Amino acid sequence: MNDMNDMNGMNDSFGASAVGDARQLRLCVLGPVRAWSGERELDLGPPQQRAMLAILAMHARRTVSIDVLLGGLWEDPPARAVTVLRTYASRLRRVLETDRTRPRVLPMADNGYVLQLSAGCLDVEVLEERTAAAGRARAEGDMAAAAGLLREACELWKGDPLAGLPGPYAQAQRARLTERRLIAVQAWAEAELGAGRHAGVIGELTMWVDQHPLVEPMRELLMLALYRSGRQAEALGVFADARRTLGEELGVEPGPGLRELHQAILRAEPALAAPPAGPAAPFDTTAQKSGSTLSPPAQLPADIADFTGREELVRDLRAVLTSHGPAMPLVGVSGMGGVGKSTLAVHVAHSVRDHFPDGQLYANLRGAGSLPADPAEVLAAFLGALGVADAAIPQGTTERAALFRSRLVGRRILVLLDDARDTAQVTPLLPGTRSCAVVVTSRTWLAETPMSRRVGLEPLACEEAVRLVATIAGGPRVAAEPEAARQLARACGFLPLAVRTAASRLATRPAWRLSHMVDRLACERRRLAELTTGELAVAASFRLSYDQLSAEAARAFRMLALPDGPGVSSAAAAALLELPEQEAERLAESLTDLGLLSCPHPGRYEYHDLLRLFARQLVRQEEGPAAEKAAMERLTRHYLATVAGLYRVVRPGYPFPDLVAPVGARAGFDGPVAGLRWARQEIPAVLAVAGQVCREPGGPLAVVADLTLVLIQLIDLGMAVPELCELAGRVAEATRAAGLPHSEARARYTLLWALREMLRTRQARHEADRVITLCRQTGQTALLAPALTALALTSIRHCDDEEAVAWCDEAVTLAAQEGNRSSHAFVESMSALVDVALGRLEPALSRAERSLATFEDLGDRVGRIHMTYARATALHGLGMFEAACEGYRECLAALRALESWDRMPGVLVGLAESCRAAGRPAHAVEAAEQALVIAEEVGLEHRRANALTALGHALCDLGEHDRGQACLAEAGSGM
Repeated sequence: MNDMNDMNGMNDSFGASAVGDARQLRLCVLGPVRAWSGERELDLGPPQQRAMLAILAMHARRTVSIDVLLGGLWEDPPARAVTVLRTYASRLRRVLETDRTRPRVLPMADNGYVLQLSAGCLDVEVLEERTAAAGRARAEGDMAAAAGLLREACELWKGDPLAGLPGPYAQAQRARLTERRLIAVQAWAEAELGAGRHAGVIGELTMWVDQHPLVEPMRELLMLALYRSGRQAEALGVFADARRTLGEELGVEPGPGLRELHQAILRAEPALAAPPAGPAAPFDTTAQKSGSTLSPPAQLPADIADFTGREELVRDLRAVLTSHGPAMPLVGVSGMGGVGKSTLAVHVAHSVRDHFPDGQLYANLRGAGSLPADPAEVLAAFLGALGVADAAIPQGTTERAALFRSRLVGRRILVLLDDARDTAQVTPLLPGTRSCAVVVTSRTWLAETPMSRRVGLEPLACEEAVRLVATIAGGPRVAAEPEAARQLARACGFLPLAVRTAASRLATRPAWRLSHMVDRLACERRRLAELTTGELAVAASFRLSYDQLSAEAARAFRMLALPDGPGVSSAAAAALLELPEQEAERLAESLTDLGLLSCPHPGRYEYHDLLRLFARQLVRQEEGPAAEKAAMERLTRHYLATVAGLYRVVRPGYPFPDLVAPVGARAGFDGPVAGLRWARQEIPAVLAVAGQVCREPGGPLAVVADLTLVLIQLIDLGMAVPELCELAGRVAEATRAAGLPHSEARARYTLLWALREMLRTRQARHEADRVITLCRQTGQTALLAPALTALALTSIRHCDDEEAVAWCDEAVTLAAQEGNRSSHAFVESMSALVDVALGRLEPALSRAERSLATFEDLGDRVGRIHMTYARATALHGLGMFEAACEGYRECLAALRALESWDRMPGVLVGLAESCRAAGRPAHAVEAAEQALVIAEEVGLEHRRANALTALGHALCDLGEHDRGQACLAEAGSGM
């Protein structure tokens, strides 16, 4: 059986009922509390929040009251404990729910919460199912089946249950589940012994006896397994050790069970004999017949003493390699150069070598080099290690492979094939019997090779990388500079080879501080040169993969590394490479297959940080500055055309897209929903590239300014506002320094509205003055009219009402003269908001109605949402609260249809206030709680503060004054 301390993150049998739904929630409590949605692990937050989830999980599908949760989390709950619970629940919903406005996984129920889980999605429930099934198999006399089921049950543990969780409930459950684990292990060992498989349990039982020396039933099972394996003296030694330990620890003698078994072993009673079991296959029948002795091959390279991290993955691979399924276990480990594939494979192979007593075979296939190993030569070496004389080894690869498979029938041999080039190289080297197991490492994915388990190896986690630095360079040095150690790991991209190289340099230079090494790695142009010592060189490892590339793939590898940000889409790759999108995607996919790119989503490609540096060095060497600048300008213009196309579908009829990009410069989106999906995925890359071009001298500043102008639609949607504000400010200063007032006006126009959205009113008012001046100088009326309304909106508390109204009247007149209906409606809508702020509610309502009619006629769904909101606000001010509520609900429905969440907190707060005014505080609480959940998800602290304020007032209206005051206090502290 596998080491029972081992368990992969999500056992194949765990969550089997969830196969039909990729979003199925699965929870583990038999170890650190963890959760998955499909294949994606969820971030469950801090320990106490996880402890709350653990309580709900252990009571799955049953209501857990607030009082029970309080008692489970705290010995003495603090004064604001209920508010803290509500916050935890909101954060958990943000992680667990697919529809955050209608909680289904974690709804409130009867002054508490209930966690709705499907059957088979909680590991502790799976444990009970497996255990019960094993009991039925045992009652029917099928001990082998019982042992298999109990093995599956035991493998569900992955450490101490509820590890690291605070609170009385976790402490009590930890003790109960630990005892439950001992019972399950004991039942497994009994079933294995009942099936006649005594030798296979000795190692496991020895470990458990060492960990729990006072558990006498475990010692009895170990004694019996040893005796049945012909190791009588060791069995009696277990009894002697038990007598000594029990006497020293407790002052008692062994119990009756141990004493009776001891006497039975001394008398060699026939009742102790094992039930029949199949004979073990000899290692080499040819050698036995000739009377010679042949030792099993043991070809594994030495395991490294400082192997660090990847504990769960090691347990997972151990479990796969030692499983007894219908097919031979075949594990593939792929990944970029330097990520630690070979180190992991060798470490795992050593950890399971005892399960393969007939030997371990190893071959370095040199797949990343220019002279990959010939499978025929590898087979000849394997056959020689298995006792086949040179003269008896056939000549052809096919014949050698057939003999190799024949030699392995019935034997338990582990084969490690390191650094494979492709499937054609690997296939002849695979055994044909399920008693063997194979580990293959490769920089490519080997998609055509059927495997039991594929691992796309990623860099280390930060703490794992820091531990590796400490192991190599010295723990005291890391303890003295913990932050520098983390910075060092980040500079190495958490790549094991890079971390090992940097730490090895430190190890040979004891006078160096870690911070000194961090400073040396800070310069990106020198970083790869610094990551070289002795035979360790990160760039050399990358070069092996690069040298395999065709000329067109090599150029793609270089050029796609140019833009900053979170990678490139296939469309962006096409712009960089000046190729059709389909051809660019083909090249990117080929780089992904070789481990030089990763593909987190279909059609999107990313570099590891160090690989990006390596590729950029190659650009400077092989392309030159002119090619680099031309590629970045192509990409910037591509983004400009795409964002302009997005603007056309999100705000149809508005003039800005036509100011910066001609119609048809890029194919448009199918509709606003498709456009917004693109924006959520691609806008971070667009913003990163715009900022990059703005920083580099000689870049196309005018193009970036135009891009900044059409990115203003993000503010309409409430998306990426702080990031856009930072970019617009940078572009504004760059265009001012370059003497480009026309472009400066466009950048400052976006900056103005971003500052207003972030409630930085004083700065927004200052920018409005500058924009108006620049627009009058450069004749940009399309920007001037709405800028005047922005000035009015930001100056309401700092000017006379008449002055604000005059600015709005001038704006409306200018927009009417421009003749663009959408722009005119927008200016009217902003003027309506000014009227609301000034208390001119009837003119505001009239303007909102006119703008709404125009937006409906143009098919502008976003404009319609804004005007429906403005109309609802005016209706609330006029005391028409029910009509206002209906307007806010209409806004919410439209936002859901657009899959746009960022504006929802503000609308929900408006709904809550109108519900309060209409005398329905319970509905107000519901709306405000939804606003809080979504505000925590989408960001901007003032949205959360507004939601807390609305919730606090509604709770007070409802009579829950303590909760209400707590929310109001929290809102005040966050503003």
